[in-house]
Amino acid sequence: MLRHLFTIVIAFNFFQTYSQEIKWVTLEEALIAQKIKPKKIIMDVYTDWCGPCKLMDKNTFGNTDLAAYVNEYYYAVKFNGEGEEKINFLGNNFTNPNYNPARANRRNSTHQFTQFLGIRAYPTMVFISEQGDLIMPLQGYQTPQQLELFLK
Repeated sequence: MLRHLFTIVIAFNFFQTYSQEIKWVTLEEALIAQKIKPKKIIMDVYTDWCGPCKLMDKNTFGNTDLAAYVNEYYYAVKFNGEGEEKINFLGNNFTNPNYNPARANRRNSTHQFTQFLGIRAYPTMVFISEQGDLIMPLQGYQTPQQLELFLK
């Protein structure tokens, strides 16, 4: 019995190690990488309190086929729409001057970059061209099959 349990644990670790995960980078890293190897950017704009965002992380971005496709053809960026990250995009600097660390994991003030992108709901996927131009936002929870239509 112990031998079977050990085999199951080893097999589980093997498959977990080799499962495909999206390689998330910052927007700054993606924009620098685009200059070396042009690819589109997919940016997941989320918040810590957003239930559909968490489901999308688990069900959509956790899909191994989708993750493999995104890693090959896109730079994947996660951006907290209410976070405190400093962003430089198209020569403009964006911050969240009203960010309140005491409200982390709860609704917080909206980041200036979120406002610049015109995002009004979470999650929203933002697609950016190989040249760094905004293509389009895609608002709301997407299944792997729904998001795949936009990725391809």
